Amino acid sequence: MTILDRYIVRQYVVAAFFGLLSFLSIFLIIDLTEKIDDFLDASVPPNVIVEYYVAFAPEIIKLMTPVAMLLAALFVTGRLSTQNEWSAMKSSGVSLYRLLAPFLAVAIVVVGLSVYLNGWVVPASNQKKFYIERSFLHRGGDPSQRFNIFFQVGPTRIVTVNYFDTQTKTASRVSIQDFADTNLTVLFHRYDALRMQWQDPNDSLAAGWALLYGDHRGTVDLSDPVIGFQRLYIGSLGLLPEDIEKKQRKPDEMEYGDLREFIQNQQRAGQDVARWQVDYHSKLAFPFASIIMVLFGVPFASGRARTGAALGFGIAVAITFIYLAFMKISQVFGYNGDLNPLFTAWMANGVFLAAAVVNLLRVQK
Repeated sequence: MTILDRYIVRQYVVAAFFGLLSFLSIFLIIDLTEKIDDFLDASVPPNVIVEYYVAFAPEIIKLMTPVAMLLAALFVTGRLSTQNEWSAMKSSGVSLYRLLAPFLAVAIVVVGLSVYLNGWVVPASNQKKFYIERSFLHRGGDPSQRFNIFFQVGPTRIVTVNYFDTQTKTASRVSIQDFADTNLTVLFHRYDALRMQWQDPNDSLAAGWALLYGDHRGTVDLSDPVIGFQRLYIGSLGLLPEDIEKKQRKPDEMEYGDLREFIQNQQRAGQDVARWQVDYHSKLAFPFASIIMVLFGVPFASGRARTGAALGFGIAVAITFIYLAFMKISQVFGYNGDLNPLFTAWMANGVFLAAAVVNLLRVQK
């Protein structure tokens, strides 16, 4: 790395850091202003409020990193032009592509950090954030309780849980329905119980009844009896308490591995997983926006000696807003199954990368 590279990297890292810190402070202050009445009405302790915003910070950092990268690129390159440093570089044979090198090096490092932040840090912090919202602000229900949960376990079995307690790992008002292999409209086996508990090696139902009619071929005899029971061991159900808890999580609360495993389980059960696939691929695609923002910012500011802080801020916000809006709109088509989830998640990056390359080619080198 040359002296020039170190000089640019140092300025760029400092500018990006303070830009990100500024955005983080602005967002936290605005959010606190909006929620302060809710915190006071719910008598939330000050230390819990601090924990809430510490948990909220990674999500804001994730969203604002591309904005900070673009703003810093505009600011640093604009200052090089204003102070005639860029003119001196060009006269000594430094091209725009060479000027881009240290910016891109920093952006690549930021992408790596963002992928880790997006995949593991943000989901863990979101779990804490949502837990506080459920516990103190009563948003989304009691964090230890889940209601009206439906699972398809395999191609022919449906499990319905009216209430699940995450602390005792107990399900209440459980219904297990098995359908015929050859005709999924024919019910041949049904269990209903007040409670279900998980025990190794067998799961058990407590205080309920079983409707055991027909056979696996779907032949139904309505005269078959209803059998009551106080406790019934049903063997391995293929459904664990962890699966119920994961099903209630939002994609923002799941790490890469958890979300991928969840999608695979839902696919095996025959569920439509387009929405979750879009969210999964978006987790990986969004960090690469930092590279695209650098490719936008440096060429744009290099030809404008008056790209000051105010103008740079406006340009950064405008470009990032358009990018985020385009990404959200394209995700709707992926959620509906109109577009391939992988293509949907990366479409915004592809379109804006093409626009950035066109802008780069048009600028005088």
